[in-house]
Amino acid sequence: MEARDTIGAFGQRGPARPVPSLEAPSPRYGEKLIKLSLALCALLSVVTTTAIVISLLVPTIEFFGEVGITDFLFGTNWAPTFEPASFGVLPIVVGTFSTALWGMMFAIPIGLASAVWLSEYASPRQRKLIKPVLEVLAGIPTVAIGIFALIFLSPQIEKVFPFMVNVPPFSAGIAGLAIGLMIVPIIASISDDAMRAVPGGLREAAYGLGSTKMKVATRVVFPAAISGIVASLVLAGSRAVGETMIVLLVAGASPNLTLDPGSSVLTMTAFIGQTATGDISTGSITYDTIFAVGTLLFIITLILNMFAIRMVRKYREVYE
Repeated sequence: MEARDTIGAFGQRGPARPVPSLEAPSPRYGEKLIKLSLALCALLSVVTTTAIVISLLVPTIEFFGEVGITDFLFGTNWAPTFEPASFGVLPIVVGTFSTALWGMMFAIPIGLASAVWLSEYASPRQRKLIKPVLEVLAGIPTVAIGIFALIFLSPQIEKVFPFMVNVPPFSAGIAGLAIGLMIVPIIASISDDAMRAVPGGLREAAYGLGSTKMKVATRVVFPAAISGIVASLVLAGSRAVGETMIVLLVAGASPNLTLDPGSSVLTMTAFIGQTATGDISTGSITYDTIFAVGTLLFIITLILNMFAIRMVRKYREVYE
């Protein structure tokens, strides 16, 4: 830094004092280390995803060397472990979407209603009690939810609806109900956070115009938070499509091409869970079938995530 003399009040030259330099400050090595660590974490996720894709693609390519892709995607008979084998994946794709559909039909109204109540109606004390309970519900192992559905939900539904003889104990409807219980906290928690992020000025303006609390919640807050709500719904849908243990325990093992909630179905994840054991030989067609189904499930999940990103960007509200 440069030093300049100062002139006192009586014209006497005083001691020199330093003048701040305009040069850039010295680099902070701790900050650089933090940036490098963050970059390595991001790179790790990319490398992991790439490794997963490669591990799926190699056996999948071998599978399609023996089975036509048209027969695989549009065939209506799924029996890869029988003789003669049949590889029409459509029944288990429909079974996957069937359980996810019934789960979403159960979870969406309950999850969104819970989010509206938490955001607009609950007192701070009530919110402090209910919100952690919802988050704990999201952390319950899915195998526990599956067992609960098998030993409790199925018998209770049989008592309430005795005419539905095909529902218990294994059906898409029971599995969908259990999946719905699993994804309700996802929808409620994320939607609640999106609604609470809406500026209070919008609420105050609506109240100033004479709106009731219900109108403020449904006509002001809900539309303003729609991007976060859509993200929660698509995330819950992806979670429902990829669920394994619940459908493995409750949905059944029959690859039926139906959306009937009272029918037993086989999902893609349940097939992978049943088949991926040490009993099949590596390199066989049955072994490669697991990876072909896994690749299809990966593509479906990727499409759902891309759709979620597009919807969030389309309906995003920016507040300043």
